[in-house]
Amino acid sequence: MPFDRRQLLKFMASGAATSLFSTSLLSEVIAKPKIKAIAFDAFPIFDPRPIFALAEKLYPGKGKDLGRAWRKSQFEYQWLRALSGQYKDFWHATEDGLLFAAKKMKLEMDDNKRKQLMGAYLKLKAWPDVPPALKMLKHAGIRLVFLSNMTPKMLQTNMHNAGLDDLFEHIISTDRVKTYKPDPRAYQLGVDVLKLKREEIAFAAFAGWDVAGAKWFGYPTVWINRLQLPAENLGAVADLTGKNMNVLTKFVLGE
Repeated sequence: MPFDRRQLLKFMASGAATSLFSTSLLSEVIAKPKIKAIAFDAFPIFDPRPIFALAEKLYPGKGKDLGRAWRKSQFEYQWLRALSGQYKDFWHATEDGLLFAAKKMKLEMDDNKRKQLMGAYLKLKAWPDVPPALKMLKHAGIRLVFLSNMTPKMLQTNMHNAGLDDLFEHIISTDRVKTYKPDPRAYQLGVDVLKLKREEIAFAAFAGWDVAGAKWFGYPTVWINRLQLPAENLGAVADLTGKNMNVLTKFVLGE
């Protein structure tokens, strides 16, 4: 006879559960899986706003629109290449996206401006709330890794810039499998590297599409929605959403 959670709690209160279920079975049914690790996208950790502030500085009055066009073509190029079997890594797809966005907007993009804008991707700092939250999680025994579309060099350089070298156990780039999130093969890397079940790995997303991809894969997913954007209409909702790292510590540690 099947029992739902409410029925189980009634049986426990009455003492009848002892005769019907073993202690181990009750624990398995009632207790949620323990989170043992967190896989982070890059941007819940690194603040990308200086990249687009630089675009405005280089192209006054047009930098904001250039930034929007660049982000759009950046992701379109990544996903189109992944789907077509014509892979280029994050750095090169991002550069191609920048050149196309400038061309589309009829902006002059000389080598100096291109190098400045691309170089900004190697000079990122952490959001202010990141270091104390990561230290709290690591102190609690939670394993921390990146699971990002960025290249290993980009992740390593920015991790060093942000002073986070000692906090992350692994840098996992989807470049390992020559694809991008939300391809399930990209999310599978977290399971393969950490040697844990997917339900034991919380995924910390920055973008709504990454929330959907992680949920479809089966990760408990927290959306650190720093830009306060609406959820994507994809039928997949984060387990918990908030504007900063507090939502992640609450989800994982109950604090």
